[in-house]
Amino acid sequence: MDPDYDLFVAAALHGSLAAGGRALGISATMASRRIARLEQRLGAQLIHRSTRRFALTQAGERFHGELQQIQAQLHQAEVRVSGRLDTPSGPFRLSAPTSFGRLYIAPLLPEFLVRHPQVALSVDLSDGFVDLVAGRIDCAIRIASDIPSSLQSHRLGDSRRVLCAAPAYLAEAGIPRTIDDLSAHRLLAADGQMPWRLLHGHRHVVIDRPSHVRTNSSELIRELTLSGMGVALRSLWDVGDALRGGRLVRVLPECQGSSRVGIHAVHLRATIVPPAVPAFIAFLRERLDPAAWDRVDQSRRCG
Repeated sequence: MDPDYDLFVAAALHGSLAAGGRALGISATMASRRIARLEQRLGAQLIHRSTRRFALTQAGERFHGELQQIQAQLHQAEVRVSGRLDTPSGPFRLSAPTSFGRLYIAPLLPEFLVRHPQVALSVDLSDGFVDLVAGRIDCAIRIASDIPSSLQSHRLGDSRRVLCAAPAYLAEAGIPRTIDDLSAHRLLAADGQMPWRLLHGHRHVVIDRPSHVRTNSSELIRELTLSGMGVALRSLWDVGDALRGGRLVRVLPECQGSSRVGIHAVHLRATIVPPAVPAFIAFLRERLDPAAWDRVDQSRRCG
């Protein structure tokens, strides 16, 4: 498909020309020039030009929907041609969040490939939500509360999240006793992780403050929390070992992240799904143990 079409789809997904360009390794200036060239070629304005917000025009919305359908059809054609109709074989593109992929997916991949030696695996680790159509992704691991209706979701487990901090940070900054006390503390979150939606008893609380350090890396936030930079909302699968070892302690242990957030394996809704996809999802269900992530030493709490 025309690379300018891919750029337009990426810009619509990420909410800006600059972000869409970054996803494809293109500068913001070049992205703007290429979209302008595409609009000139089509004789239609696709994007409203504004310094404050990104929005597709009516023509842009229609064109975006049609391009997504074309990309999905190309993906299915690729599946058919590659011969992935009977047994797991051929190219299999997998996407996963960086930390979860490194900790829980990567160690399992050798066993999966031994079981299915005809699979040609490629893995993308990213903390952003990858467009499965534009990225030609067969299966993605998503940690989220809601999955778009365009995707088929298979929930693998809960992603229970807790507030935590290093003992050294709390010794210096003091221990928060109430939700309101968090306003006096440094909060740490990667881009897209704010606002925090917490469950405090039966009450829902939203915390929306800038992170003390801005980064697109959730792994960096974990390291900053361990080094005593502030308070973070982290998944137990990510910090359970640090809590058990005392390198982190729970903050406001009566609070936790929304229970709606789960770990999902997702793929495009299609009449033809590559056999490697259900094989991989079944393999994850067999090998992952979500209950183990909740087995944290509850005595490691501040206060």
